[in-house]
Amino acid sequence: MKDTLLRFDIHQKYVFFDFETCGLNLGSLRNKPWQLAFIVIADGRIVEEQDYWLKWDNLKVSKGAAKVTGWTQKKYDEKAIDPREPLAHFESYLYNDDYLKVGHNILGFDVYMHGICRRLLGKRADYSYLNSLVDTLCLSRGINNEIKINKGENLLEWQYKMLSIRRSKGRNKLIDLCKQYDIQFNPKRLHDALYDIQKNYEVFKKLIWNIEV
Repeated sequence: MKDTLLRFDIHQKYVFFDFETCGLNLGSLRNKPWQLAFIVIADGRIVEEQDYWLKWDNLKVSKGAAKVTGWTQKKYDEKAIDPREPLAHFESYLYNDDYLKVGHNILGFDVYMHGICRRLLGKRADYSYLNSLVDTLCLSRGINNEIKINKGENLLEWQYKMLSIRRSKGRNKLIDLCKQYDIQFNPKRLHDALYDIQKNYEVFKKLIWNIEV
């Protein structure tokens, strides 16, 4: 079993990703994902970082989302580009079976935002990558609630069980996990997609030593 654990597989490739959006609605096409960031890990090191701001017509970012993420119209006008190329670049990793896809609460949020992004571009939502996905929120809940992944248990199904826990022990937000594992962070930079996944990568490296995945 030791040979199959991620903590020992130094050659496993990963793509960590995060979307920032106009709000929290999981189904509305008005909740446009305006920032897509991802980092690529190979042989235990970051080999690529990308931070794309996506240009949409009639983008309406809620006041709460703008405050949390630091979004401003000025920055958006300066940085946003046509989303087709960024999405294609990201999906070259997302749909590549050599890579595990990792993020924090991606099962509960970001996979839906990816689907919205595709639909806005006239594509069908495609969740065929879900079986190669690892959600650090789910790992943290499993650790804090002492719920192990049983031998032979489907990882995706186990993660959805963790996601459904309503009264989880411990604190499982990214900022809480940074504190728990003594990872330095700047609270003013959290909720910037690229910064979040950089911190999440550090958290992930701690989590996999506390749960057999």
